[in-house]
This record gives sequence, structure tokens and C-alpha cells, in this order.
Amino acid sequence: MLTAELLELIRNGENSGVEFKRDDVHPDSLAKEIGALLNLRGGHILLGVEEDGSVSGLTRDRQAAEEWLMNICRHNIQPAIIPYWEVIPWDPDKLVGVITLPPDYPDKPYKSRHGGAWVTFVRVGSTSREATREEEARLYQASGLMRYDTRPVPGASLHDLDLRRLADYFRQWRRQNSPSRDDLEAWKRLLLNCDLMQGEPERAIPTVGAMLLFGRNPNRFLPQAGISAAAYPSPEKDYATLERVVLRGPLVGLFSQAGQLLETGVVEQAMEFVRRNTRVEAFITEGGQRRDRWADCPLEAVREAVVNAIAHRDYSIALTDIELSLYSDRLEIISPGRLPNTVTVDKMRLGYRATRNELIKEVLRDYAYIEPTGLGIPRKIIRGMRDHNGTEPDLIEQEDRFILRLWKERKT
Repeated sequence: MLTAELLELIRNGENSGVEFKRDDVHPDSLAKEIGALLNLRGGHILLGVEEDGSVSGLTRDRQAAEEWLMNICRHNIQPAIIPYWEVIPWDPDKLVGVITLPPDYPDKPYKSRHGGAWVTFVRVGSTSREATREEEARLYQASGLMRYDTRPVPGASLHDLDLRRLADYFRQWRRQNSPSRDDLEAWKRLLLNCDLMQGEPERAIPTVGAMLLFGRNPNRFLPQAGISAAAYPSPEKDYATLERVVLRGPLVGLFSQAGQLLETGVVEQAMEFVRRNTRVEAFITEGGQRRDRWADCPLEAVREAVVNAIAHRDYSIALTDIELSLYSDRLEIISPGRLPNTVTVDKMRLGYRATRNELIKEVLRDYAYIEPTGLGIPRKIIRGMRDHNGTEPDLIEQEDRFILRLWKERKT
């Protein structure tokens, strides 16, 4: 790090990625800040800088400060880490120690020794606090140590699943025999082997993924299931809407043996909403035939965006729907939750394959809702928008949500 970069960090003050600390603090205090930053997106801890931004400098020499830090990272952080450490001259008499924690440490949640116990801390603005049970669960989920979509849904039973959709899924999409409708014990055995139920056969409980995909009424048990959709006549949200609707029900549709859609799922409902609120324009082919096309955004790109939001959102965030909004200049989808561990926007643009909800993703892939290669974002969304109107989609990660925007026209 250059001195100018250090000066800029100090000038901007403490924030969600920067912490100021003296190097004579208790090891537990430093471990708390290290763990909290690791559990967010990494950052910098500046040793020898006071809370007000004044530089007091290291009280230890270079080697002693490094040994002290490495001992804390080995004995007061679980799992242990080796941070990047450097010492920057501040003036002839002062040194500042810089601890750099990259954003892609994979083993979340990191726990810090605190008063004889191991505690998970999270970063909230410029402060670090103990994680709630829900926040800690999301960290386990982000690291892949816990799959939320295979957790059982308390209070649910096989009767809360739509056996028609399940029979259609196994027969038509998995090419697999399924039990008769009244053989409930056989259904339980089958669903237990597919992670669609958990527990013992006599007390089998549907999983979150099963309820979302095939539930009769998913929102009875999972209020966060579904999409809130709205179409606005202007570029901003307004009380006046062209249409506002809440899309509810199982994610997948019900199909006939001939492949015809009999009952829609949330995916089809979302696409019907987009069609109702999207301009259609006519054009003449080279052969002189009249054809229609969706003027605002290619429906293949929209479908990919909707399915990605459904497959990858963080379902542990309760009471928050996916938001699908159509504005006069763009389509916008807001998906609750940060990107899964190790995933970045740049990696997404290149087709990086990682998922938060493996069960949901695999079932949606069986239905051909998701491209088998996993390259839907670079191929269908990015390339699709470029070919359609020359625009670049916006992929934006914020504190607790991911935003995808498809622009109807080039921005000037």
C-alpha cells in the first residue's frame, strides 16, 4: 500500500471496510474486528490510528507487531487465518500497521475469541456486533456449510405438497416412475431420497426447496416465497402504477403429458406479467413477412433474469419478496441477499457457476428453466441485450440485495 492510499483511507474515516485501532488493545478486541470484517467483505484495519483519525503510530517494533498479530490470527480467530500485513512509514517517528483482509476468504462464519467463548461478529456500518441467529445461519449458508433449501419446514407434511406436480416432475422431466397418488408411504421414501423431505419416514417433513417448488400454498409456511411485481409509467417508483400484483404459488408449472402448460407456476406468472406490460413492435423480414418482437427487452433475457433471481436468492431472509419492476426506461429485478460466497459480479459476467440453493437450481434445470451449461448470464442476458439494443445490463451488489437492470434503450 502506498502512503497516499493510506492517507486516503484515514481521511475517509471508519466504515464497513475500514477500522482504526491502537496496537495495545486487548487481543480479543482486535480479533472481534478481524472476524467481523471477514464475515462481511474483508477490508483494512489500521493499527496505530486513533478513532478520530489521528496517527499515534505503532507502540511495538515491526517484528514484535507482526508476531503479536499473527498469534491473534492463529489463536483468537477460528478458523485461523494468515492476513496480509505491512508497515507504512507515516513520518520520521511513526509507523502505521496495515492489516488487509481480502473479500474472498471462504470459511465463513469466522468466530472470534471473546471472554472465553467463540463468538460470531458481523460488521454493521463502522461498528462490529454479535451476529443474530439468522445472520449466523446466512454466513453458514454463504460458505456452503449449510443448505437452506434442504432444511425441513416445521409444521408441514406431505399433504402440503402438490402430488400432481410431483408426479409430472418425475414422469415427464426426470423420466422416472413415481408411486400412485394414494401410496403415501412410497411417496415419502422417494422424496426422502431426493432431499425433498427430511427426517424418518414416519415423521417425514417437506424441505424448503420442496415447498417452494411443489407446495400447494408455499406462502403459508414461507412468507418470503414469491415475487412482488409492479409496472410504472415513469423512470421512478410512484403510487400510480400501470399494474401491481403479488405472484404466489409453487415455482414450477403443471404440464400435460403432451407438454402443454395446464397451471402456471411463479416463473410463468412473472413472464405473463412482463408480456402484459411490454411493448410489441412489428417488423418485416427479408422474405417480406410481418413479424412481431418484444420492443423493450428480449423475453429470453427476462426469463433468465427471473429464474436466476428465484434460484439464487437468499430464502433465509424472511418476509421479503423478489421485486420485479418495469419502468419506462428499464426492467429491474431485486433479489434479497448478498451474492453467495466467492461469487463476484465480474465472475458472474464470465459465467462463474456457484449457487446458494442447489436443490432448487437442479430441479429448475430439469424443467429447462435454467440453461444446462450454467452460462445463462453471459449468453442470454449480456449477449442478448447487446444483440437486442446494444445496451449493457447492470449487475449491482448492495448490502443485503442484488440488483439486475435491463435497459430498454441506450443511456445518453
